[in-house]
Formats: sequence, structure tokens, C-alpha cells
Amino acid sequence: MHDPNGEGAAPVTEVGSYFVANYPPFSVWTPEAVTTEALPALHRPSPTGGGSRRVPLGLYLHIPFCRKRCHFCYFRVYTNKNAQEVESYLDLLASEWDLYRGCDALAGRPLDFVYFGGGTPSFLSTRQLERLVKRLTTHTPWAQAEEITFECEPGTLTEAKLSAIRQMGVTRLSLGVENFDDTVLELNGRAHRSPEIDRAYAFARALGFPQINIDLIAGMLGETDANWRRCVERTLALEPDSVTIYQMELPYNTTISADKLKGTGQFAQEVANWDTKRRWVGEAFAALEAAGYHAGSAYTVVKDPSRTTFIYRDRLWQGADLVGLGVASFGHVNGVHMQNLDTWEKYGAAIAQGGLPLGRAYRPTGDERLIREFILQLKRGWIRPAYFQETYGVDVTARFRESLDALEATGVLAMRTRDRLELTRDGLLRVDTLLPGFFLPHHRDVRYT
Repeated sequence: MHDPNGEGAAPVTEVGSYFVANYPPFSVWTPEAVTTEALPALHRPSPTGGGSRRVPLGLYLHIPFCRKRCHFCYFRVYTNKNAQEVESYLDLLASEWDLYRGCDALAGRPLDFVYFGGGTPSFLSTRQLERLVKRLTTHTPWAQAEEITFECEPGTLTEAKLSAIRQMGVTRLSLGVENFDDTVLELNGRAHRSPEIDRAYAFARALGFPQINIDLIAGMLGETDANWRRCVERTLALEPDSVTIYQMELPYNTTISADKLKGTGQFAQEVANWDTKRRWVGEAFAALEAAGYHAGSAYTVVKDPSRTTFIYRDRLWQGADLVGLGVASFGHVNGVHMQNLDTWEKYGAAIAQGGLPLGRAYRPTGDERLIREFILQLKRGWIRPAYFQETYGVDVTARFRESLDALEATGVLAMRTRDRLELTRDGLLRVDTLLPGFFLPHHRDVRYT
């Protein structure tokens, strides 16, 4: 993993993983562990009764279809599938969920949260969405789920489709705005344009979604100081319930990364350097906080913390179970990380043969589970050591003393007591570069993905 703040490191955005989504690194997960770890874990009852802490259960659905592939996209998405192929994929999702329902690890457990991700879930037609949800909820209703999140691309939304999404029980609508400038959107391969943002947002507000989130990306191709200020101003004018701001990165499998590595010269513009991106996010946070928002993590601000939550994120950062449906989806059940096969053909063939389409897995040790929760929760900007004492019986101030010393020496640790660890704002804005310092030594120099 490249550390943009390492001594002597160039300030440019280089090709490589930046965002830390899980631990241990995905590159150490193996196909062999599907048989030795994942399948046994799925067929073992979950320890949710008696004196055990109840582990929340979530469902993630990967909808891998898009109108266009963004030049910075690194997800498994398809832009060339016809209606029949889309229908076939949705049938596969429903069949996969049927297979999971027969696993002992899920027996009798309600769904606490559901997440429609992509790709572009709103790419689906209203009829396709309604049919999919009906099939998924026939035997496992999710009406009582605390949160149902649905990702949208503004240009795929109509009032009728949004109304159907609302009737599905969606509580958190996330609009992938990314930028409000049509030139920047075009340069980065986005399919929507600014008029579609305003129209979709107005429809969503009128329909009374409990929470509307807007996604922005700092440092896209063509971004400037002046345009970024306009993006923040436009966001403030809309008054969304929450705003998520990512710093543009270049994982290996993006179009921009391929261009940089091959030197083909497809893109004349450069992705902004890390100092600039962090300054832009810091300016956005400051402007939003001045308007009454509150920072909830390194990426998110919320208008009203008392009612605006992100349960999917918070549950996963505290060790919840997650069933991931769809090609290349990630999950975690009964203490085992797992990922589905990462091509349409292999994924579909496995389900057609009556088996779960798992491609690789990993069972973290107790110490690795502790590290995972610690680094993910540090993305909030603070840690409550008592949580780890209660959950793992470990004093994290002692367990991570050396790594905390390093943070303190660089001035990014604002508070360090037995009751609370807290990052400075600068530390929060570059938290992903700090997290590998808490990895086990043999995980620090391996490829992340």
C-alpha cells in the first residue's frame, strides 16, 4: 500500500490502494479457505443465544449494472448487458439468497440492515426492482430492519421509480452526485449531468425519504479550487441529511490507472495531489460544520446526529455478520471473511450447480479481529478503549502502545487516555494512511487487494 505521506513520497496520486475497507488484506484470503473455513462456518449455528452478545445480521446486494463505467471505478460492473441478461442476474441473486437461507448460521436471525450497492441499483427498472424485492422478502421479510440503504445515480431516477424505492422500505437514499460541474462529470466518465441531480433530489425530498445522503469526490480529473467551492455551496443549498466525501484514489483496475501505467496519454488532466484533496475535504467539512453539520467519520458529516445514522457502516465496524449477494460481493459470517467469485460466468455457473458461489475466504484470529475493529472504528476519528476491553478483554492503549506513540510523535493524536483516543482533524483526513501502522508486521508490506 502506498503511503502518500511517507517521508520522501511524491505528493501526486499514484496507482495503488489507499482506502482501507477490511483487515487482514484481501490478498491473503484464499480459495482453499472456502472449503476449510467458510462453508463450515455457514453450516454452524451462530452463537446468538444465552449470554453471548447478539451479532447483528446484514444483507448486501451487488447490482453490477451501469449506464457507463466511470474512469475511476474499480468495482465489478457491466455496461453492456441487455434486459434478458439483467433479469437472469436478478434470478441468480434470488437463488443465492435461497441457498443462504438453508445455512444453520442464518437460521432464525432477522435482518438488521440491508444495503443495495453497485454498480448502480437504480439502473434497474421499477418492475425489476419490485420483482427482486418480492422474491427476496418472501421467506425473509425485512420490514423490521433498522436501515435499508439504496445507492442511486441521478440520471437513472424518475419520480415513479423513486416512489417504488420508497415503498420498498428504503430509509437511506444515497445519491452519487460526485460533482456538480458537467465538464468534470464528462471528463471522469460519469453518465449523469447537473440538471438530473436537482430533479432527482427534488423528487426524493417530496417523497419523504427519512435520510438522503449525497456522495462527493474530491480531486476528480479537471477539479479546481473554484469548482470545489461551488460544489460545497450547491451541497449546502440542498441541505441533505448527510454528505459523504471521498478523496479520489487510483486502484489498479481503473481506466485512469491503466492509462498512467501504460503511458497511453488518454487523459490530459491529472488527479489532484493528496495535499490538495485533503485541503478540499477539510474546507468542505469546515463549511458544513459552520452550517450545523457534525463530522461522523473521515468521510461523512451529518446534519442531526440524534436521528441521522449509518447503521450499515457502524454495525460492520463492530463485527456484524454480513451476507454478500452478487458477483464479487464480500461478506463475513460466524467469524469468517468471504468473497464471491469475481466473474459473471463463474458466479452464475456455481449457483446453477446448486452451490454457494464463494471464491475466497479467510478466518481471522482473535487478534486480527481486534485489529480489524480497531482500525475501522478509528475512521470515526476516535476510539473508546472500554469497548475493546468489554468485547475482547484487551487494553488497546497497551496493545497498540508502539503504534500510538508513532501517531503522537507525528502530531496526529489529539487525545490519548484510557477512556478515549482521538485524532486531530489532520489525522482524520488522512486516516487511511495511518491504519497500516496497526497491522501485524507480516501484513504491512503485502499488496492490499
